[in-house]
Amino acid sequence: MIEEGTRKRALVTGASAGIGESFTRLLAREGYDLVLVARDLDRLKERRDALLSTHPTISIELLSADLSTEEGIAAVEDVVRSGVSVLINNAGFGINKSFTRSHIDHEKDLLSVLVTAPLRLTHAALSASGNQDASAGERDLKIINVSSVASWIAGGTYSAAKSYLTVLSESLHTELAGSSVKVMALCPGFTRTEFHQRGRMKMSGLPKFLWMSADEVTTIAWRDLHAGKPISVPGWHYKIISVIARAAPRPLVRKVGMNLRAKQR
Repeated sequence: MIEEGTRKRALVTGASAGIGESFTRLLAREGYDLVLVARDLDRLKERRDALLSTHPTISIELLSADLSTEEGIAAVEDVVRSGVSVLINNAGFGINKSFTRSHIDHEKDLLSVLVTAPLRLTHAALSASGNQDASAGERDLKIINVSSVASWIAGGTYSAAKSYLTVLSESLHTELAGSSVKVMALCPGFTRTEFHQRGRMKMSGLPKFLWMSADEVTTIAWRDLHAGKPISVPGWHYKIISVIARAAPRPLVRKVGMNLRAKQR
């Protein structure tokens, strides 16, 4: 727990549900003041009220922003530039149609939310003077980019976008090694959130043992971040799957990825 008077600020995108919502509770327990970002302001207010009921001493700011738009990204950038100690790039969605069948506007929106927004917010966090810790003389900054085990398969634009996020996080982790800045890609597998329901994906045939809770994912991620890991893959089964996906012949990986996509439609 951070001592009173030294508490710092954490910003979470996609904070109203799922992994983002779980991170808000974890960060509140850690004593961070919060900036909650999502499109639905009413749900953000519900999230704020729930957090304050158990953590009445923290400060919570709400920002309704659509990260598929320039205006939405710019609004969050402004907050990040003012200084944050933790940035959780979590907002995202999926498309249950193949690239050849989906509408180009949906594909562009996906890239804005999954690639452009975390790219710009991460850059803003790293360059912001507000992230300078005056007492230590250097930045005190932690960034978690929520990617996916899908970043290692061939599963359409979603996989491609998550692959970008994983590689960018690895690169920054290496570039900033030895500093007090920590950057990590979180690569969960199937997690019980609203993600698949909102994307109208059929998941009923998936074995129960493959599902993890959002709280399991965020607890492991927070521990791995402090351990200095460049990538966090929660769950022993997903650790095995990720190793196989990275080492297997690409024709096989492509076939499995496309078959999985087909079953979700």
